[in-house]
Amino acid sequence: MDLTHFLEGEALRSKHIEKIFFYRICGTGMGACACLAKEAGYKVAGADLSFSPPMSTYLEESGVETYPLDDITTEKLQEYDLIIVGNSVPRVSKYAEQIESAGVSFTSFPAFLGEFILKSKEVIGVAGTHGKTTTTFFLTQMLEVMGLDPGYFIGGIIEGRPPSKLGTNYFPIESDEYDSAYFQKISKFRLYELNHMILTSLEFDHADIFGSIEDIKNEFRAILPNFPGKIIANDAYPAIHELKEEFSDKEWILYGEQSDVGPKNINVSNKISTFEIELGGEKVLFESNVIGTHNILNLSACVLLMHSLGQTKESLQAAVKSLGLVKRRQEERGHYRGSLVIDDFAHHPKAIKLTLEALKQKYPERSVLTVFEPISATARSSIFQKEFAESLEVSDQVIMAMNPLPTTVKGTENLSGDQIVSHLSSKNIQAVKVNELAQLRAEIDARVKEDTLLVILSNRTCLGLWESDFVQALS
Repeated sequence: MDLTHFLEGEALRSKHIEKIFFYRICGTGMGACACLAKEAGYKVAGADLSFSPPMSTYLEESGVETYPLDDITTEKLQEYDLIIVGNSVPRVSKYAEQIESAGVSFTSFPAFLGEFILKSKEVIGVAGTHGKTTTTFFLTQMLEVMGLDPGYFIGGIIEGRPPSKLGTNYFPIESDEYDSAYFQKISKFRLYELNHMILTSLEFDHADIFGSIEDIKNEFRAILPNFPGKIIANDAYPAIHELKEEFSDKEWILYGEQSDVGPKNINVSNKISTFEIELGGEKVLFESNVIGTHNILNLSACVLLMHSLGQTKESLQAAVKSLGLVKRRQEERGHYRGSLVIDDFAHHPKAIKLTLEALKQKYPERSVLTVFEPISATARSSIFQKEFAESLEVSDQVIMAMNPLPTTVKGTENLSGDQIVSHLSSKNIQAVKVNELAQLRAEIDARVKEDTLLVILSNRTCLGLWESDFVQALS
């Protein structure tokens, strides 16, 4: 591995850059970064193996030139001042060899953001195992309602707007704990120049790169000694309390159903939530269209941060009333044979349980049929065998969509769909395992009714369901 031309920190910041090439540009983070770079005045182009809407549409609308990756030559790369490399580029690959041999400076997109975009902003990092994308979008919308013209960087697809924007001052950014690039094996948030942080949760995940929860905590330990601002953290997670104890000199505000500040008295009526948060010693009532305890917790973190930064309770009450969700987060996709179809990204046991509980609250009159595709490296492993089975107990029926791809997590076995089906059956929950799209379609067809809520949980295509004529069959 030749890292002669890899730049970060001061060396990156001191380089004169006009033309930037994004290598694997169509990923959510890479595409959002490319759009920001274009908005900031850089000449931007990029390449990828494939291009799909909506990211391909955003890139085109932003005036970003794109190319098939296999058409890119070393000579083409040498036309640029900087190559930004996506973390989907493997360390051992012809692509890494091409990047390293071009003689052009290269870095990761988090390093570029930290050095060239975020230094002039008041950056609010939204970190944690669950809820980062949703919380970042909630906070962005609240700042917009309050007239604060925020920038933002959101790792998800949002209807009707680009995934990133420069803005003027406040800058919420989804602060991912996953590593930055094959040559920069640290969490993305360590490179983001954070001023404040919302920490929604902290559990073990990403077993393909982390060996334990301590490894994940170490990523936070790397930034906390010199952390300049406020940390709004969910008190339901032991790992968060451990970090708070270690860094007790920092300005922590803990929230949660068991905390003094709340949220408390969460109620849902006519698809409207009400809840109370203690602000400055006063219990303040909030009303929002957001449903689900986990979403109210995420929303409360945003309220507490902005109140601590000087916003009034009245402005915050107005800001939470009507908020949108990112696509693939409790997204209504239409009806299939009378059944309402929900598409959701949840792929961690805790996220699955919270999502299903929220949907039960929102659609109490419907019977929940859950289709779950465990497809991330961690989900395909046996690490959460017991936890997945228990999280799915919220459902009335379950279809396990088992992709044959083996896990890449070392020292583990593959997740057993049969064991999950057996566990659920012992709880009198109808459950079945399928291995291919035709079986999945047959089981859905046999089970859906007009009072069914069909919930599809997958962070990919669910055995190809979302790429099949199932989509055209939705009304």
